[in-house]
Amino acid sequence: MNRVYVCSCFGVTEAQVQRHVDDGACTPRQVASACKAGTDCGSCVRRIQAILGRGACSRRDLATAAVADRGAPALAGLEDAAAA
Repeated sequence: MNRVYVCSCFGVTEAQVQRHVDDGACTPRQVASACKAGTDCGSCVRRIQAILGRGACSRRDLATAAVADRGAPALAGLEDAAAA
């Protein structure tokens, strides 16, 4: 099995980040909320940005994400997801 780790702090693979992007994550913060990648040392944030790529989300989706993310903790809701 060939695993490419994006975040070594939390053991998050490229495939996991891509799955979150496919599920609608448009920003590194949304990816962080889904899997913690980018929330510790931060060295993987540029790689996450590269996976997100340009044009991954429309400008309207990005504007909506920015408003939704404003002031919210990066890992908000993670406890709810873990409890489910």
